Amino acid sequence: MNLNTKLLLGFLALSGTSYAQTAGQSPGSGRNETRSAATISSITQGLKKYEGYFNFYYDEKTGKIYLEIDKLNQDFLYFSSLSTGVGNGGPERGQGSSAIAKFVKEGTKVLLVEPVYNYRGISNNKDEQDAVTNNFAKSVIFGFVPVATENGKILIDLTAFIIRDSQNIGARLGISQLAGLRSSSSAGASYRMDDTRSTIFMGNTKNFPKNTEFEALITFVSSGGGGGGRGIAPDPSAVTVNMHQSFVQLPEPGFKMRKFDPRSASGQFSYMDFSAPMSEPMVKKFIRRHRLEKKNPDAAVSEPVKPIMYYVDRGAPEPIKKALIEGGAWWNQAFEAAGYKNAFIVQELPEGADPMDIRYNIVNWITRSGNPARAFSTGQSYIDPRTGEIMKGVVTLGSDRHRQDYLIAVGLLQPYTDGKPVSDVMEKLAISRIKQLSAHEIGHTLGFSHNFAASPKDRASVMDYPYPRFSLKADGTVDLSDAYAKGIGSWDKRSVMWAYTEFKKGADENKELDKIMAETLKQGYQYIPDIGGNTHPNSNQWEDGVNTIDQMTNIMTVRRKVLDNFSEKAIREGEPMATIEEVLVPIYLLHRYQIEAVAKSVGGLYFTHAVKNDGQIPTKMVAPAEQWRAFESLMSTITPDALALPEQLIQKIAPRPSGYQSTVENFSGHTGPTFDPIAAAESAASTTLSYLLDAERAARLIEFSGRDVSQPGFMPVVDKLIDRTWKAPVLPGYKGELQTMVNNQVLKYLLQLGANTRASEIVRGQALLKIEDLKSWMTSTQSSATPAQRASMLFALTQIDAFKQDPNKFQPPAATDMPPGAPIGMPNMSFFNEGPSY
Repeated sequence: MNLNTKLLLGFLALSGTSYAQTAGQSPGSGRNETRSAATISSITQGLKKYEGYFNFYYDEKTGKIYLEIDKLNQDFLYFSSLSTGVGNGGPERGQGSSAIAKFVKEGTKVLLVEPVYNYRGISNNKDEQDAVTNNFAKSVIFGFVPVATENGKILIDLTAFIIRDSQNIGARLGISQLAGLRSSSSAGASYRMDDTRSTIFMGNTKNFPKNTEFEALITFVSSGGGGGGRGIAPDPSAVTVNMHQSFVQLPEPGFKMRKFDPRSASGQFSYMDFSAPMSEPMVKKFIRRHRLEKKNPDAAVSEPVKPIMYYVDRGAPEPIKKALIEGGAWWNQAFEAAGYKNAFIVQELPEGADPMDIRYNIVNWITRSGNPARAFSTGQSYIDPRTGEIMKGVVTLGSDRHRQDYLIAVGLLQPYTDGKPVSDVMEKLAISRIKQLSAHEIGHTLGFSHNFAASPKDRASVMDYPYPRFSLKADGTVDLSDAYAKGIGSWDKRSVMWAYTEFKKGADENKELDKIMAETLKQGYQYIPDIGGNTHPNSNQWEDGVNTIDQMTNIMTVRRKVLDNFSEKAIREGEPMATIEEVLVPIYLLHRYQIEAVAKSVGGLYFTHAVKNDGQIPTKMVAPAEQWRAFESLMSTITPDALALPEQLIQKIAPRPSGYQSTVENFSGHTGPTFDPIAAAESAASTTLSYLLDAERAARLIEFSGRDVSQPGFMPVVDKLIDRTWKAPVLPGYKGELQTMVNNQVLKYLLQLGANTRASEIVRGQALLKIEDLKSWMTSTQSSATPAQRASMLFALTQIDAFKQDPNKFQPPAATDMPPGAPIGMPNMSFFNEGPSY
């Protein structure tokens, strides 16, 4: 081979063109023909043909796929997803994206183009339409050089398009993949796709009349050596996953878009219409929903033309699979309320069916590595970007979810008594939670958002984050008989009525929807999704009960009773005593979510998503007496009595033995290998103080008291806090150490407020004043304090002096980490559209 030929080959390799093509040899054939003379039949002779939406051919000798394009300039749905995941909470099976695409021929190339649908000109005037189209960039997803043409059809080599990182996994693998080992300090490796270890995966490359499916086995190699750490792959320097891509025929005409209403739970689908009259909004808002039609639209109750079908992963174990099917099927109750019979069906995925097939709404059972794995779950949807029609629902359920609920139940019940059988109460609780979880995530794929204000109205929605309901029996044992709700919630029925009711022919849909909403409001429902934030007292994750403060009293009572009797009955026979800590963590932190819920009443604001003239009160400050009651409730969580563990329990928690390495699920500490009860208490107390001394809360306290002098205000709250901590009578021993730790945390969060450049300057100023007041008090009382008090005050004064040198740069030491609550409280992760998840 001469030098010119070598250079040509190098150039062609970079441009994606094969030497055989440029030399006139048609890929897939053994004959030399010029490209202009090549026909599809001559190129594909002897190749295996797959007939369907787009016909394609597979060359077993070269591993190439050739696509026959007979639909130039015709939109279709393009989906890309993962068939297999990494298995450690990173890129996971089922995750993906959706878009509209089309093949267009420009010059000598065929381009796969994603047109613009977020910006439209809905007009009969083509010039208006073109003006919008030409003002926004489209995306060329891939380019191809035609291999052959015949009878208006074009043949392209699709191989490079299939074998590529369509999910941007390489970048996502670059994030640390260490699966939660607290002691590990390794950084994530950088990964790139390796062509030599990637190929088309024919097992899931298929064709159907309305959808053409391709899959590739893609291998990523670490560029920095060593790979991303334990759990990412058997050899972490080579990570192999399967990626799936689908070309799907657009759905049949007739889908009816439905208006969006911020008071409903339906997620928004929107676009900008630049042809809208100036008297109307440019942003057009609709909801995401499945297509559902009655066989008899005029009947009050009718079977659907086609039911909404969901399929549960065959790999889910029993009794989990049965619970997933039963819980998901709860939604049929809601569709019955909307006038349908047998409109929502959940079944096990048929044997041999491909869960990646766009025709199947799927509930995936996902296993992850880690010790233990964080079992978060998600519910997402593939949608038609033109209309918001949900084409495929994809639920991802973390396989350890039930084990975490089981662990909470074990901690509450202490069931492992020597010589006695273990109760099945824990398993029943975990199964009931799985049913609720299945309904929750499927609800997201039906188009519904969270409603975190549902629990005060008798657990009205599966779209809330539920906390197990428990109480003390007369004999002092814990009652878990009503831990989780059974069946769909009353709010969920109202949600389905809004999103899916089909009205009689000739009815004004907007007026009918307004009637449904008016009745929903009349029945006293509130809808506050994720934006409830740190403000709305009734919008809470993982909280149960009508009143958050009353529920805190109940939780703290149960928690104290269980902690006082906590023993080796929390672990199985033969387990190391050190593992008591794993069960202790969720019980010691039993109130962690209630802290956030109660804190919302301090400087809190009741609000609704009111629209003009609907009768709702848009905003209302929390009554001052209720705010002070919330303050007292929060103070009850940081007293030495609340934070202390029994001495006999501390003595039982030994250092970790070989084979039982500490993870993020354990408490951090300052005492080396021994269990540190003060650090455990620090993680709990710092949570309370971080919520109470939050910068935004402080700003609201100041603003509200300026508008209404009866409101608490920020400085009076800080004064009471300091009176109850720094200025409280000093206790001896272990409880005195807890007291000192809490005092240090109070100062730490005040200093953070004073140093927070993003906080209101008024907040910073008032925080500085309270810090100065505290300094003056310590200076005046230091001489009469005990040695332990003087040591604490000396450290505090040193911190204040360091802060004063440059408040904008001061960073106080971080509090001890609390073991993560996630997946309970896991942030939203949305991959397909704007659908929420947890």
